[in-house]
Amino acid sequence: MNIPTRSIAAGLLVVGLTAVVLGKARAGGDDFFPPIADKLTAEECGGCHMAFPAAMLPAASWRRMMTELNDHFGDDASLDADTAARVTRYLVDHAADTGGRQYGRKLMKGIRADASPQRITELPKWIHEHDEVPRHEWKEKDVGSKANCPACHVDAKLGYFEDD
Repeated sequence: MNIPTRSIAAGLLVVGLTAVVLGKARAGGDDFFPPIADKLTAEECGGCHMAFPAAMLPAASWRRMMTELNDHFGDDASLDADTAARVTRYLVDHAADTGGRQYGRKLMKGIRADASPQRITELPKWIHEHDEVPRHEWKEKDVGSKANCPACHVDAKLGYFEDD
């Protein structure tokens, strides 16, 4: 049987694309956190920084953060009461210890059940995953801070945080 070269190339392309897609799906077990799906939450949280997936912090953290928006890491990010309630509800419903449990459990290792950490970058799992990054790299112009996930994880806004 003589298979045309074009058919072989097309087949290899399909196999390659499938591997990429399946690789992303498989990465979902360790490196995937569902991005913010609520438009209002994405707009409000993403207006100043990447809208971090709700599954990266426990519900208590989001509740606390949303009550302290007048001093949100040094900025006033206050929202009107209705907007704040809706954003809070979304974040709490999808937090690492509620609806986002299957994704957030990996970041919650080492966190007390009654804790409400405010910085993802201070979670033990996050620190362990990034301990090989030299201190000076965090200060590079393109990075700027540990909270700038897309600087190193090109698909962070899509929820993928694997090493690039």
